[in-house]
Amino acid sequence: MRIITGSAKGARLETPEGDSTRPTSERAKEGIFSMLQFDIEGRSVLDLFGGSGQLALEALSRGAENALIVDSDAAACEIIKRNAKKTRLFEKTTVLCSDYKSVLRNLAGKRSFGLIFLDPPYRSGYLPDALRRLGEGGLIADGGFVICESDLDDPLSCPGCSLYKQASYGRLRFTVLRKDCP
Repeated sequence: MRIITGSAKGARLETPEGDSTRPTSERAKEGIFSMLQFDIEGRSVLDLFGGSGQLALEALSRGAENALIVDSDAAACEIIKRNAKKTRLFEKTTVLCSDYKSVLRNLAGKRSFGLIFLDPPYRSGYLPDALRRLGEGGLIADGGFVICESDLDDPLSCPGCSLYKQASYGRLRFTVLRKDCP
């Protein structure tokens, strides 16, 4: 797994061992970033189920301003930190080792993000809950994007957002929601 383009192009990333994380394939990652290519620069990023941190680090490499990467697994958080250092994006990165509910509760009403990546464990039920908490907590900047990776066929929704784009890669579905501007 590597950074596809930008300031850290070609950097190889570590991934957590075992079945607890599933890194997004390079093909799927390239598809996601093709959908967003003109909407990355200068945005704050939240990667709520970070794994290796690859999605947030790719966004930083392509010009995002800063990233908050969250994972509940301590080993994954250490890998995220090493990957951020390897890509020379550590200064723009904050890593929190915490569960998503605590992070969203603590950030509600205090901060908003222009790019939010949600790739929770499949069949966990976390995705609809995280979307609800993001919308209700005012964590999505006006015109901001929420990029969801899942194996769900059910449509996804988030308070105050509209469907922007969808794509499928094998059994995976990527749904991009956009926060409506007032």
